[in-house]
Amino acid sequence: MRIVGRRKFVKLVGGTVAAALSAPAVKSSRAQAAKKIVFGGSVPLSGRAAETGLNVHNGYQTAIKYLNEAAGGVEIAGEKYMLELRMFDDASDPARATTLIQRQIDEGVDFFLGSFGSNIVLPTVAITERANKPMVQSGGGSDQIFTQGYKYVFGMFPRASRQFISSVEFFKSIDPRPKTISVIMTNDAFSKTNAEGAINDCKAAGFQVLESYQLPEQITDVSSVLASVRGKTPDVLICTTHDQNSLLISRQMIATGTNVPLLYQTLGPQLATYRETLGKYANALCVQIYWDERAPYKDKFFGTAKNFADYYRKNNQRPLAYHTAGGATCIITYIHAMQAANSVKTPAVRDALAKIDVETIYGRVKFTADGDGDALLLGPAIGQVHKGVVELVYPPSEKTGTLIYPSPKWAEKS
Repeated sequence: MRIVGRRKFVKLVGGTVAAALSAPAVKSSRAQAAKKIVFGGSVPLSGRAAETGLNVHNGYQTAIKYLNEAAGGVEIAGEKYMLELRMFDDASDPARATTLIQRQIDEGVDFFLGSFGSNIVLPTVAITERANKPMVQSGGGSDQIFTQGYKYVFGMFPRASRQFISSVEFFKSIDPRPKTISVIMTNDAFSKTNAEGAINDCKAAGFQVLESYQLPEQITDVSSVLASVRGKTPDVLICTTHDQNSLLISRQMIATGTNVPLLYQTLGPQLATYRETLGKYANALCVQIYWDERAPYKDKFFGTAKNFADYYRKNNQRPLAYHTAGGATCIITYIHAMQAANSVKTPAVRDALAKIDVETIYGRVKFTADGDGDALLLGPAIGQVHKGVVELVYPPSEKTGTLIYPSPKWAEKS
């Protein structure tokens, strides 16, 4: 769909211990005899970022479970390995996350999976980098992650400033073509940089940017900003905000009767919980989508994106999200790299990750020299909510629905 991851005293959700959230052990004699690869990390299972953190974690867990149980482990350099997930709840707290990561490094963990949110990935990757330990992650897109000269971090998304390339092409394809755009961002590492990229790319494409609004990272009220939006009424209102802030903005837009022809949020509407919360008001909202189970992606492990989705649903009640597929693909990408390197030694795996170019159920995975995802191969498609379901409306080759534009006013939605 692109333009064409144990210490028992660390407690988690509901008082359960970290080990309980790792993939179940396989009890066959062959599994017990196999060697083991440990993937460590932290993820928000509680706190402000828990909604998406749980999705990322479920992706890690699903891939580990599948490779251990359904595939019987993985073979690397002629030897069979079982996989272990040591994932801790960082409670959406960067300071807690750094403590957890350093502890795992001290305990000998070699391979790391990322948390969710650039504000957590940034400080944790600095620690793994100093230790020369790879981190493959699907939760941090800030440019700062990829402009420090780090060699051991790899991201499943393009850096924030490059994530709007496909979105601008989408805006250009709308008929009648929008003319004016306003942007709402929050003052965090991802949102601000993403907004700056959006503004620059939109201007370069000939759109008039009426206004940009920067809000605090944690917001409770946007009424003054919405008053300005109503006064200017842009054709497209872009929100480069995280899920919970996007939801707040939408709810206050509904309450204040702030209508725009197209509300475009980089995060938020992709979540089933977001759409359920807004109900009918979610219809016609647009969102960036990095993966969809209907896409024709294949790999040698799960087979197809649809097979991954089916396996996930057999083992989870939580709705499937693209962050789940992204998390699973972090594990799959590691295994591809280890097999290509014929090694589980960190320098060799790191070098193989840097060179990787492989088809997966998430799409074709390839990283830039700085470690972020290729902007064209791993950039987003565009989805729009139609009767509670996110349909793909761009690019044309992957459409599952037709764009509704202009969208109905809030009072007219049904």
